[in-house]
Amino acid sequence: MSESQNVYLRLKAAFGSADARAARWRARKSRSSDEESVPYGLGRDPHGLGDIMSSLSSELGWTSSLAKSDLLLAWAEIAGPETAEHSTPTGITDAVLTVQCDSTAWATQLRHMRVMIMTTIAQKFPEAGIESIRFEAPHAPSWKRGSRSIPGRGPRDTYG
Repeated sequence: MSESQNVYLRLKAAFGSADARAARWRARKSRSSDEESVPYGLGRDPHGLGDIMSSLSSELGWTSSLAKSDLLLAWAEIAGPETAEHSTPTGITDAVLTVQCDSTAWATQLRHMRVMIMTTIAQKFPEAGIESIRFEAPHAPSWKRGSRSIPGRGPRDTYG
């Protein structure tokens, strides 16, 4: 038997012929009772869009991702408006929230506020699964790369 015949027989066994499908449809139609088609019967009440979206997101496993994105959007509420002006959440990787700060002073200040921020996140966004926060200060300039870099100890007498 050829490969195409094998495929045809497998599909025919899985889906059946047109007559078999029609017979299954007729049997299913005759099996249904009149109670199932009552317009306002049990289980046919309309639901709000919010209820449908929350059940869909939990069914598809999106609650954690949605909570993480909500957390990033609500950073001003979590850290406070003044602090949010000088810090920006950059992402969440392996349950660690990374926050980029404008200066080392702001990074140090936010490190002191870590417990308060973690408590707020745990209360408002428990589905996000944040276990710790990393505050990053701006990076210092590097002279290790470029057309004029040389091997050695680096700039020694640059600012003298």
